[in-house]
Amino acid sequence: MSEQFLSPQRVAYLRARRRHTILIHSLRALILVGFLAAWEIAARLELIDPFIVSSPSRVLGTLGTLYRTGDLWLHVGTSCLETVIGFVLGTVLGTLVAICLWWSPTLSRLLDPYLVVLNALPKTALGPIFIVWIGAGTASIIAMTLAISIVVTILNMHVGFLSTNPQKIRLMRTLGASRHQILWLLVFPSNYDTLFNTFKVNVGLSWVGVIMGEFLVSKAGLGYLIVYGSQVFNMDLVMATVLLLAIAAVVMYQGIQWLEWLLKKCLGVIS
Repeated sequence: MSEQFLSPQRVAYLRARRRHTILIHSLRALILVGFLAAWEIAARLELIDPFIVSSPSRVLGTLGTLYRTGDLWLHVGTSCLETVIGFVLGTVLGTLVAICLWWSPTLSRLLDPYLVVLNALPKTALGPIFIVWIGAGTASIIAMTLAISIVVTILNMHVGFLSTNPQKIRLMRTLGASRHQILWLLVFPSNYDTLFNTFKVNVGLSWVGVIMGEFLVSKAGLGYLIVYGSQVFNMDLVMATVLLLAIAAVVMYQGIQWLEWLLKKCLGVIS
């Protein structure tokens, strides 16, 4: 809406909020630039050992080498593909299980202690088991990712479903709505925020699963580069790979936020 149709107080508020947003983004960029500059200067003045902690210039040089040899897209693409597959499977299967638990309180009470145990169990302990069961390959890495994300998805979505306004559920039952209609017309739409919060959590969990899986068994991927670089004491490669991992995770996270904004826009939640 044009500012000419707004009150002076509203215009002043919007301008102040815009200035505050610009300030926040500027300070974020300044912190990042300051950190990188301090890191580079400390390495060049040998206040820190560049062989151990590398430096921004050496990291960029390593990325350039990976790009020229064609290894950059191979390893990034491998890890991203494994992460997306594990993320989708974990989210979809976890949500379906949560729906089943909401649908059947008996099933929920029956499986609750097992879900608690699975959630507390360190998932890295399952890695060697997956390798023996599935084989040393991409499938075992995806299985590791699925094991890490699915239980969290089940618990988060189930809690969200149970927290749906009971008065609205009672009203729909009074109007003759079936359990199926209550689920898809009330419970699930009421938990879009829970769903997207679970998406955001699963982004990090999926990357953890993929990297841990690639630590154990892989011939390509960002986890493979980290392990290889640490074994040959090439910290430039390790730090460059960590940077790539951070960028890929941020891009995936921003993609989830964009989908959330698009859904709310379509539903008319935001203007």
